[in-house]
Amino acid sequence: MVCSGNVGAVYCIEASRLARNGRDWHHLIDLCALAGALVIDPDGAYDPRLVNDRLLLGLKGTMSEYELSLLRQRGIAARDSKAKRGEYRFMLPPGFCWSELGKIEMDPDEHVAGLVRLVFTKFRELGSARQVFLWLRAADIKMPVVLKNVQIYKLSWKAPAYHTVMQILHNPLYAGAYAFGRIAQKTRIVDGRARKVSGFKKPREEWNVLCATIIPAMSAGRSMRTIRGCCWKTPT
Repeated sequence: MVCSGNVGAVYCIEASRLARNGRDWHHLIDLCALAGALVIDPDGAYDPRLVNDRLLLGLKGTMSEYELSLLRQRGIAARDSKAKRGEYRFMLPPGFCWSELGKIEMDPDEHVAGLVRLVFTKFRELGSARQVFLWLRAADIKMPVVLKNVQIYKLSWKAPAYHTVMQILHNPLYAGAYAFGRIAQKTRIVDGRARKVSGFKKPREEWNVLCATIIPAMSAGRSMRTIRGCCWKTPT
């Protein structure tokens, strides 16, 4: 629309907020300069064809991009600080729930907690995640699975699946450890656009937070050390 020549000026509350990043901002300045359109904000009117005005517009965009990066960095630091106290909320696996005080508690539904304990009991007995899966299938036992629909989490009962058993055995929450940041995101270029892809597991030493013994565990005593080994190593 700017390049049509029918736009004489671009008005905005804050000039640098017209673009999401520096590349888009400078592209807008170039288009306004080619079409002879002004850029106007509460501080004044700028003609991108003039060197001084173009320099000032470039500085506004750079400072805005730095401000957004700083706010993002502070937000991530605040999130990790809250997670280190065990107070950052995220989707919990079956057997746990958030209390009114923001603490992780055992699920009051004994049927759910009992089935999770059964998985660990059978793993200690059979020594293999696959054998646990086969035993659950043979016994026709339904397993609790948390389903997410937008911001609503719902507990559903499904037939045992191998990945469900592995998720239980790998999750350090069942060993009484609050863990956050176990999954990473990677950025890939798809059709010339950046796309974030999640689901990449990070090594334990790269987790954002790992605090042991701050939440209730599914077992206690000598067997608890066995379960910690199951969760933090690689069951087969």
